[in-house]
Amino acid sequence: MHAFLEDTALYDNFSTFGAWLNPALGDQARIGYAAELEELGYATIWLGIGADPVGDLALLEAVLQATHTAMVATAIINMWLDSAESVATQYHRLAYRFGPRMVLGVGLGNPEMVQSYSRPYSYMASYLDQLLGFGVPAEKIIVAALGEKTLRLAGTRTLGAHPYNTTPAHTQFARDILGPEPFLAVEHKVVLTEDVEYARAIGRPAIENPYLRLRNYTSNLLRHGFTEDDISGSGSDPLIDALVLHGSPTQIFDQLDEHLRSGANHVGIQVLTEEHGASPMTEYRALAQHFPARA
Repeated sequence: MHAFLEDTALYDNFSTFGAWLNPALGDQARIGYAAELEELGYATIWLGIGADPVGDLALLEAVLQATHTAMVATAIINMWLDSAESVATQYHRLAYRFGPRMVLGVGLGNPEMVQSYSRPYSYMASYLDQLLGFGVPAEKIIVAALGEKTLRLAGTRTLGAHPYNTTPAHTQFARDILGPEPFLAVEHKVVLTEDVEYARAIGRPAIENPYLRLRNYTSNLLRHGFTEDDISGSGSDPLIDALVLHGSPTQIFDQLDEHLRSGANHVGIQVLTEEHGASPMTEYRALAQHFPARA
């Protein structure tokens, strides 16, 4: 076990709930959202990266500059698209300017989106070795991990794991694999409405395309309580309701609490809106007014 994992106070910097900002929102908009989210009490800002290389980490730099105390995490730098040396170089540049407020979320992406996807586990292990070898602290790396092997690797070599598009059943599985110490930060989508049909109308397209077309996600869903019927087409109602929570702010936090009871340390909340890419800030403000006491 890494020595830094003995001090779980490290996790307090993240708080219990963070804001997960989709790349469809646009970089300039997210820079502005991040500043307000920090003021609202979201102590962690997750920056969705999408399918593009991160290059000089300009978005991360801009969000760090726009905020003062928030942790800012990339979700997720694709290991196939940006070399470990380049990412480490940019990490050290930003760490010099902004101190310890950043976390590098890294992962393998999806085989459907990367031309060369050979021996992914070995590639991930080598990439983490390189990041550590280039001086990136283990506690500043978190891994997009779903399966047993990658979860074990994340738990023994880095801060922990950031599973995406999962349910509390997977969170329990992940915690059992990781053991008690590593950090487990999950993402979950929400629609702020008590109208179930309206919530499904917003949530279903977000799940169907792309996640029901990517076997890493569909295979994981099949391993954790869902059937072929659930993941076929645009997804069953129970699947959509599980992956995109809906209700009042209090109801949503009650549902997110299942992740915490299942072993998560932190939940990154991704707000979905009726118009894809529209500002989620009205919803984040409403949620912030109902943060549970432990947030």
